[in-house]
Amino acid sequence: MNVGIIGAGSMGSGIAQVAATAGEEVMVFDTNSSAIDKAGASLNKVFARLVEKNKYTQEEADDILGRITFVDSLELLENSDLIIEAIIENLDIKQSVFTQLEEIVSEDCIIASNTSSLSIASISSACKHPERVIGIHFFNPAPLMKLVEIIPSITTNEAVTKKAKATIDSWKKVTALVKDTPGFIVNRVARPFYGEALRIYEEGVADFVTIDAAMKEIGGFRMGPFELMDYIGNDVNYTVTETVFTSFYFDPRYKPSFTQKRFAEAGLLGRKTGKGFYDYSEQAISPKPSEDKELKQLIFDRILAMLINEAVDAVFWQVASAEDIDLAMRFGTNYPKGLLAWCDEIGANKPLSILENLYQTYGEDRYRPSSLLRKMAKENASFF
Repeated sequence: MNVGIIGAGSMGSGIAQVAATAGEEVMVFDTNSSAIDKAGASLNKVFARLVEKNKYTQEEADDILGRITFVDSLELLENSDLIIEAIIENLDIKQSVFTQLEEIVSEDCIIASNTSSLSIASISSACKHPERVIGIHFFNPAPLMKLVEIIPSITTNEAVTKKAKATIDSWKKVTALVKDTPGFIVNRVARPFYGEALRIYEEGVADFVTIDAAMKEIGGFRMGPFELMDYIGNDVNYTVTETVFTSFYFDPRYKPSFTQKRFAEAGLLGRKTGKGFYDYSEQAISPKPSEDKELKQLIFDRILAMLINEAVDAVFWQVASAEDIDLAMRFGTNYPKGLLAWCDEIGANKPLSILENLYQTYGEDRYRPSSLLRKMAKENASFF
């Protein structure tokens, strides 16, 4: 198969690496020659390291790299069977690229967007053949993250969806089929991990390090919410939250935090700037979490209840199957368990009770339990 990639940034070159490793012939297009040079140098460096670690022989690495060609003309993608666009999250620019592509590629070519925040229906509306447009959302870094969300829009042909999913499956990725709704699965269901942690901090219940410790020690999460926001970047994480909030017509469940907004405005973005919620300078002293076990349990229970409620509600609104939602959260965010399996384990009554108490305390729609969670608790039902 001939695969075209639009955009030679870290995401585009990462997807190119995945496709070429799976044996596809790949062409990466970018208008920026320095981005092309940087991507080429980066891929050579990556494979040199992989050869050093005995993951590949030099011959295998050369073969994979030999299947990747960088081009600065869109017309050279004319023989592509699949094109994945991985450029700036700007609807007008994406629509412009897609309309240009339609004039170049064959009618059988599938045109996909790697967007994480824009609707596939909006992107495809600019096309003469919206039925061949689909979302194929990789997570960064694409070669390491197993999950790929497959997002057909309401106009996508079913055969296109099946072919796109089968192709990405053949690239040894874990695919989750998801409805074209804001945030898809991961960026929607994961919002409370950050949002409720920030809310707990803003209320003065606990500091960053104690909230992080609670999620790691009790829940087995690899990183706490504030560590993860610093890793992602407070600018990026805040923007995703704001986008989801706006897209859901300002549903209070996704309300952004002034704390994170101020950190982003102040340039305290996290690891990439050396300071965020934590100080990453060499002389920095690591703060110590509280030893209060009851406090940590309260924090963990509250955040987990919000996460489970979000996952359950995604099932209720048929965003994806229960199986795909749990797959997405395990492989897209590295959660220790699928949230719906977690709900089965502790019983739906527990998160329901926590949410009802929070709703009674605050009187905010933010804490409304999903009607499906109520039903599951009433019937003592399970997802799996």
